[in-house]
Amino acid sequence: MPIYVYEVVREDGQPGERFEITQRMAEDALTKHPETGEPVRRIITAAAIGTRWMDMNMERSMKDEKKLDNLGFTKYEKAGNGKYIKKFGKGPDMISKDQ
Repeated sequence: MPIYVYEVVREDGQPGERFEITQRMAEDALTKHPETGEPVRRIITAAAIGTRWMDMNMERSMKDEKKLDNLGFTKYEKAGNGKYIKKFGKGPDMISKDQ
């Protein structure tokens, strides 16, 4: 579920306290603060892409050879002298810098 940012609407029109809340996309936007009852408006913010959590998750996925093979990737390991031997996948058994 997405996390939405809301801001309290003060009587003088100035921005107030901001808070985050997890809601389903199908839910209507809040009009009142869930605890204080003050009027609020939803704030549009940039999406969080490439966060540390995602980077760590991607690193873990890249180490899962079975998952990579199931996704159709081919993995090679360096054998020396510019040659790489296929560990898994559908590519050629060996690739070389001379090819």
